[in-house]
Formats: sequence, structure tokens, C-alpha cells
Amino acid sequence: MKINRYEEEFAGKPLVIEFGRLAGLANGSCYVQYGQTAVLVTATMGKNAKEVDYFPLSVEYEEKYYAAGKIKGSKWIKRESRPSEEAILCGRLIDRSLRPRFNNKTRNEVQVVATVLSFDGQNDPDMPALFGASLALMVSDIPFNGPVASARVGRVDGKIVINPTYAERKVSDFDIVVAGTAQRINMIEGKAVVILEKEVAGAIKDGFGEFQKLIQLQNKIAKELGKAKQILSVADHDENLVKKVSEFIAPRLEKVIYVTDKNDYVEGMRKIQEDLREHIKTEYKDDPDAGKKSKEAIVVFDEEVDRVVHDNILKHEKRPDGRKLDELRDISAEVGVLPHSHGTGLFNRGTTQALSILTLAAPGMEQWIETMEIDLTKKRFMHHYVFPPFSVGEVGRIGFTGRREIGHGALAEKALESLIPSKEDFPYTIRVVSEILASNGSSSMASVCGSSLAMMDGGVPMKSPAAGIAMGLMFNKEGDKFKILTDIQGPEDHHGDMDLKVAGTKDGITAMQMDVKIEGIDGDVLEKALEQAKKARLEILDKMNKVLSSSRKELSPFAPRVQTIKIDPAKIGAVIGKGGETINKIIDLTGADIDIEDDGSVFITCVSSEGMDKALQMIKDLTYEPQPGDKFQGKVTKILDFGAFVEYLPGKEGMVHVSEMSTERVRHPSDILKVGQSVNITVKNVDDMGRTNLTMKQR
Repeated sequence: MKINRYEEEFAGKPLVIEFGRLAGLANGSCYVQYGQTAVLVTATMGKNAKEVDYFPLSVEYEEKYYAAGKIKGSKWIKRESRPSEEAILCGRLIDRSLRPRFNNKTRNEVQVVATVLSFDGQNDPDMPALFGASLALMVSDIPFNGPVASARVGRVDGKIVINPTYAERKVSDFDIVVAGTAQRINMIEGKAVVILEKEVAGAIKDGFGEFQKLIQLQNKIAKELGKAKQILSVADHDENLVKKVSEFIAPRLEKVIYVTDKNDYVEGMRKIQEDLREHIKTEYKDDPDAGKKSKEAIVVFDEEVDRVVHDNILKHEKRPDGRKLDELRDISAEVGVLPHSHGTGLFNRGTTQALSILTLAAPGMEQWIETMEIDLTKKRFMHHYVFPPFSVGEVGRIGFTGRREIGHGALAEKALESLIPSKEDFPYTIRVVSEILASNGSSSMASVCGSSLAMMDGGVPMKSPAAGIAMGLMFNKEGDKFKILTDIQGPEDHHGDMDLKVAGTKDGITAMQMDVKIEGIDGDVLEKALEQAKKARLEILDKMNKVLSSSRKELSPFAPRVQTIKIDPAKIGAVIGKGGETINKIIDLTGADIDIEDDGSVFITCVSSEGMDKALQMIKDLTYEPQPGDKFQGKVTKILDFGAFVEYLPGKEGMVHVSEMSTERVRHPSDILKVGQSVNITVKNVDDMGRTNLTMKQR
């Protein structure tokens, strides 16, 4: 077995690539090591074409706990189970970069699997995984129009950093992943702490320029090791069929496409496809392949719709719903929609509708996360995106969270997380759920708008309102003419060449995501799209501000209240008690949730003000440090010859010497006291041994 090894440097770190040692039966495979993080990537293709009308590509990103030296799971199950959200997002990131570089008429299954074998805790495996995926395809016999490469871009202390470590990413102004080919950018995923458009565009250009080294390296390796590509039987359309389809749909197609109501569009498309199938079956009634012809006719129909939409936008700036290229759909918004919630925002853009609901809870309700990459940590802000089938007028499965929902929810979460107040300023766990009630393009960006409104409605002190917009692009076949579209909807999304989602505030971008169906776009086109997106975002924010321009000063009456006190960390045990007995008693008596951190921060969460006050007082009593002059009403617990012990707070006792019981002489404590008697006492002092001395004398 011959092993081919390449060693390079990328962004100041060693990059090692090996072929021939591992996974020799896949169509293509490579081992990529970046720093001490190592990924095995394989590419495999099915032998036969499938009877489907799409390209069956699947990309899997496999996290292995052994890679980070961890054993995780329950007492009974230690095997890795379903992928984490982080793994799903990494798989989507790789998929979105690779997919445009395949012939979408391919019907053979292609599967790319990136398996993380070693993780050094500093270098994210997603970048070497994407590089390895492209390289595995390049050296394989699978038809692939690569190579593709990527880079992560950050900015620390004003300086651009390529492929920053995890520590650097924590203090970076932005975290942007950019991928593409030798000529074009074809995928972007990023979040930021409110960054200007020109700064984002500049960072993306920096990343694009940097990964060109990886493009050149792949071309070199593919030339030396690459296999001859398979010739797949990707059938061209029957010219006679194309003519029949075109003649049949020509008189009615534009009437169906150019309607303002989505229901009319969907019903019109359904009807014309149904009529087309019947027409083709009649035309080919004596042909044994009539069924296949009918299916192929629908594909031809879709391509014809694509051509019409492109031509009318490029030549006449005519959009399906009649808007101008930079014109938004009708926008409306409401807050306080639900009668018994912590905060709600309803956002409508055209026929896309998102209902976002805020829930506030105690700090102890934070989500605990532990993955291959992340040691046990807590997450206090969550955004979840729900996309039921009725939102697009269909019947489907309910209750299963798909990769698309996870991806859209994560994008909106990125857009909002830098605007959330710190835990010190607002010690709540925050969850927002965006229910997509109707979808006709850009539902993830509608979620950003609805969620921003919901949090402001609920009194979360947001740093600034946020909004999002989806931008589209139409290129001609030659690639030298284009039109940028603001606020794309169904037909423009499906038939367009780019989907660029941009979210942010009035001052800049907080998150963005871009996918393409063509080779990609250059930096100049991106800059124009970002500026057009900014104009739209400011228009949306203006509409939202007319409904609610800043966070309410008071929380919803239905939301719990949180109070924070600080205690001596040495007193934590006194609050918790043996086996949690003391803290559980407080919770039972008051109805409050109590969370204690190692530094002595105590968070008390309660809906009832009475329960809050009672819990607060009980904790203060348990952690009280006696101060001379403090007065209490105590209970005598024990009488001795020289004095008596008095419990002045639950679990806290001090001694009253017989000489401190009265201004007059007392012969024996039992002459004036008995066990169980209530007495007024004052703290006299605390001696060197920590004993509390009390007095009954009124001074």
C-alpha cells in the first residue's frame, strides 16, 4: 500500500494530508490534520442512478468523543447517538459549499462522510473537514467541478485572524466562514457583534484570498493522484418532448407565475402541471415510456419556469409579484398577541408569518451542553425555529426537528445573541420559539424580527432592535449580467441563483448566511448586495419601531422575578444543608427557584412577591454574620448555671451570660427564664472563637 503524504502550512499552522493509509474502498478518501486536529473524509457514489427528480447528495459530519479523549453518555449507553446540533450545522456548512459544484442532473447517490478522529481543543475540525471533502472528491472518480476551499475569519484587537483558535474566537468581533472556488465565493456563514457592511465585506475578501492557497494545493494533488472521472448517464431531454411541453405551457405560463397571492400561484402551478401530465400521456399514449415522459415533462416545465423568471427579471426587471427590484413586500407587526405570555411578537412580510414567543425562567433552567468540542457548559439564550407543514399548505410529519429547522433556528439565534443583556444585568434564562405559521420566503429572517419584538415586549433590555432580510440574485447564462433582488419570495428563491440572508441592527450586521446555485459571486457583487440589504433592513426596523421601538421598562406580570444576592462562598453549605435538606425546605415553603454559583451568587426566582421576600429573608438569615447592636427576638433553648442559650435566627444560637440578663442582679438564670420562652436580645459581640455573645439589657 503506497502512502502519499503532503505537508504544508496554512494560516500559520501545519497542514498534513495523507492518502492511501485509510479507507481504501471508498471512491475517494483523505486524512487531513490541522494542528493536532485530524479528520478522515470519504466520498462514495452509488453504482446506479436512482428514480428521483433531484441530486441525491448527503453529507455527514461525525463527531467522535474519543477524538477529544472523552467518554460520554448515560450509565448504560456510551456509544455516540444522534448528532449534536453543532455536528448538524457543520454537515450543512460542508453540503452548502459542495452542492453547487455538482451537475444537479446527476441521479447517482453521492455520500460524503467527515469523521473527526482527533481534536486538539484549539482548531475547529469543520475547516479541515470541508477542505478534505473537496479533496476526497477531487482525487475520486466521482464527477465534481471542484475544488472548493474555505477559511474562518475573525478580528482580534483590530487585526484580521485566519482560522482563529477557540480562545481567539471568544474575543473576536466576528466569526465568519467563507468558502468558494478559485474565482467565486459560494458559501458564507457568520455572526458578529454589530459590524459595518464594509468591514464584513472586507473580512470575506480576506478569507477568499487566503484560501486560494488551498485551491492551488488541491489542484496539484488531484493532478498527481486523481482518478479518471466516471462518465455518468445523465440523459438530456428529448427535443421533441421539450417542444411539446413548451407549446403547451407557453400561452398560460406567465399568467400562473405573475400573481401576487401565493395560494393563487400554488394552485395555478398545480393545475398547469396536472394538465401537462394529461397532455403528455395523450401525446405519448402508444409509447411504452409514457410514464417516464410524463415525469420528464415536469422537469422540463420547471426549467422553463426558471428561464422565464430569469429573463423577465434580467431584461425587464419584472418580478413575479410586480415589485421593484429593491422593494419590500407589505410588512406588519404586532406585540402582546397572546393573553398569558412573557412576551410575543407577530411579524408578517407578504404571506410569510412568524409568531415568536418569549419565555423567561430561572438561571438554573440554562441548557447544559457537552459535545466532542465543548466541555460541559451552560447556554442561557436559546432560539428555536418551528416549521410545521401547514405553513406551506401541505400535510406532513409533526414533531420531528429536521436539519433545516435546526439551521434556521441557529441563524436567528446568532443574529440576536450579541444583543442580549449580560447575566449580571439580566439574570434570566431566555428562550424564544418562532412558530412559522405561513411561509413564502425568508421565514428565518422573519423569525429575527418576531423574536426581537417578543423580547422587547417582554421587557428584556435588548441593546438594540434587530431585523433580517433575504436577498436574491439573478445571473444570465454568460455570467456577465445580474440583478440583485430585495426580499425574495417563493419563485425567486426556488429559481434564483443566490439566497443571502442578512440580519442586524441600525448600526450594522449581527449575522449572515449565503448559499448559491451557480459557481458563486465575487466581492463586488457581495458588497452591492450587502448595501441593498442594509437599505431594506433599515426600512423594516422603521416599521417595527412604529409598533415598539425599545424594550418595555417592566417585565410581563406573568414572568417570574429574579433577585440576586451575594453570600460568602463559605456559607453555601449552610444554605444547601445536608443532602440539600435546607434549600429544598426553602423551595417548598416559598415556591421559589434558587440557584447558587460557586462565587456565592444566589439567584432567587419566584412569580409571587410574597414567596420571593420570604425566600430572600430565609437565605439572609442562614448566611447572617452577627454584628454588635443587631436586635432580635429569640427563643431560649437551654439554661445553664452561668447563663442561657438563645436561638436568635433559625439554626443560630448565642449565649446570654447571667450578668447580661438584667440591670438588676440575677441569682440564677432559671429565676427569670425557662426553655421555650421568647426574649428580646441584642448582639453584644463575637469573640475570637466565633462565639456570639448576647445581652438582654436594653441599652
